[in-house]
Amino acid sequence: MLLRHILTFTRAVMMIFKNKGLTFKLAFSILASTTIIFYLIFWYNYRISYRLISRKIEANAFQVTNVAVNKIETVLKAVEKIPENMAYILENTPYGNEEEVRRLLYALVKNNSEIYGSTIAFEPYAFRNDTRDFGVYCYKNKDSVDFMLMAEEGYRYKEWDWYQIPEMLQHAIWTEPYFDEGAGNIIMVTYSVPFYKTVNGKRAFMGIVTADIELSWLEELISHIKIGKTGYGFLISRNGVVVTHPDKRLIMNKTIFGIAEERKDLALRKAGRDMVRGHTGFVPYTSLLTGKECRMVYASLPSSGWSIGVLFPMDELMNDVRNLNITVFVLGTAGFIILLIVIFFIARSIIRPLYALAQVTKKVAEGDLDFELAPAVSNDEVGVLTSSFVSMRKALKQYIKDLTATTAAKERIESELSIARDIQMSIIPNTFPAFPERTEFDLYAKIITAKAVGGDLYDFFFIDERRLCFIVGDVSGKGVPAALFMAVTRTLLRSKAIEGISAASLITEVNNCLCLENEACMFCTLFLAIMDIKTGVCEFTNAGHNRPYLVLEKERIEPLAKVHGAPLGVMDNKTYHSDTITLKKGEAIVIYTDGVTEAQTVTHEMFEEDRLEAVVRANMTVSPQVLTDKIVGAVKDFEGEADQADDITVLVLRYLGV
Repeated sequence: MLLRHILTFTRAVMMIFKNKGLTFKLAFSILASTTIIFYLIFWYNYRISYRLISRKIEANAFQVTNVAVNKIETVLKAVEKIPENMAYILENTPYGNEEEVRRLLYALVKNNSEIYGSTIAFEPYAFRNDTRDFGVYCYKNKDSVDFMLMAEEGYRYKEWDWYQIPEMLQHAIWTEPYFDEGAGNIIMVTYSVPFYKTVNGKRAFMGIVTADIELSWLEELISHIKIGKTGYGFLISRNGVVVTHPDKRLIMNKTIFGIAEERKDLALRKAGRDMVRGHTGFVPYTSLLTGKECRMVYASLPSSGWSIGVLFPMDELMNDVRNLNITVFVLGTAGFIILLIVIFFIARSIIRPLYALAQVTKKVAEGDLDFELAPAVSNDEVGVLTSSFVSMRKALKQYIKDLTATTAAKERIESELSIARDIQMSIIPNTFPAFPERTEFDLYAKIITAKAVGGDLYDFFFIDERRLCFIVGDVSGKGVPAALFMAVTRTLLRSKAIEGISAASLITEVNNCLCLENEACMFCTLFLAIMDIKTGVCEFTNAGHNRPYLVLEKERIEPLAKVHGAPLGVMDNKTYHSDTITLKKGEAIVIYTDGVTEAQTVTHEMFEEDRLEAVVRANMTVSPQVLTDKIVGAVKDFEGEADQADDITVLVLRYLGV
């Protein structure tokens, strides 16, 4: 749905722009962009402000609620201590007579302003053997303290929850709110503490000590919670009965669950369940007094298991934020109108000279460079653009002239490089099989240059009937100079390879020749081997080149790591040495240039020897041509979209025996 609206809006904007002038487009684009940015900032600011204030309201809500909880808990804890101490006294001292019981109760009620009344009620015959039911209730009656013998008044205290429940649970409790008929005749809550005696070695229940609190005391404390104009607090019991509330009709007549059922409010029902379970929370709530949406924080009273709820009217608390955003919105709209007028006049002053330049541009597109422009009357960007058009005309004429000459020269150079590549490739043997009449060995080589011409070389030729010379080299640098140095090196190798010459002597003589008048300081790494095709014995010399790999019997790979000296062309009068190896039937040698191991991906990761060894190991028994193609293919796959950085050359020779 949103995407469809965006597409519809985009098409509408495109239709508006299609036939409008640049002044309108410029003014509309700037104003539209500014409007979008402003309203995004406005919306973001409103959301963040609303969120921050909501968080502060929530934090303040918990703080206000916790303060109320602490106040109530302070009183309740103080009240709890009084009957608990009285129970301790009764358990550890003789009861005495009725007068002593009255004195204890009188002191308790008289000296504790929070307590409305207190009871000591005994089990049948627990006070005296000749008295079945004995319970004294002491309570405040206006300015005096009065007593009531509950049994004489017909008050059957053993049937009330404040007596039965702590007797059954065997621990102190706060009762649910109740109307105490016959004793206090008021709505109160009672803290009941059981007390015991040891009779015949057993712990026996003796009665209950209570402390009563008027509901009006809690109601007065909760009524002091004022949040804004309409926020308020209320209290419910552990069973959900409304204990205090601004709406007096609800007190002791409704439960929070009954209210939720009447209003079909599932959220209130869930909040009620959390409250009676002793949880704490912050939830949406609809005020029973105003019907407005609020936020309610609720918390449990640990002593009694009751819960307090405090309502925060969000519309009142967020009113300042809304007023501020309305003011910002009005000011922003007025600013946009002023901005539109300013943009319109500025755009018109810019567009007029641009229109003249647009007409000239049409002539340039048609190839007419002999146009005339009115001189610039200002030094602003439009004036600079006008002057630039005049300069462009002159430069463009000269550029076209120079480009024509450059294109012709480039085509000539490319043609010459193509010819040079053909010449270079023609001097390297590239016909395979190279010696079809020879069954003692199989040989294959391939070279892929990084540029039109390159500096890698390979060669193979017979020095005599039994001795095959094969070479792989890499000239420093690339391009035409490297190609020329490569051609010279190959020519010298062939011319110096006379019958009976050793690999070391051949390399030494070629090096001395290359060092003569080598003003460009070019050099060539080279691996040269001369193999007796009847015995498989190879004499080899490595002049600073990459180490070849031997593919041996029993599927072993071994690097030929011996290096006999520096690259050719670096040091004159340098004497090179050689070593020998013997290839058995089926064994092979793999020679390559650093264009293989130093090939790189677009992230500059190098191919390196480990990957080369893996390719060779996976193709140990294939023909030299297949192995060469596998190596080159693996390198090209590894490079991927990266440009080839260096020439790639591979030569593989497998000895087949006689």
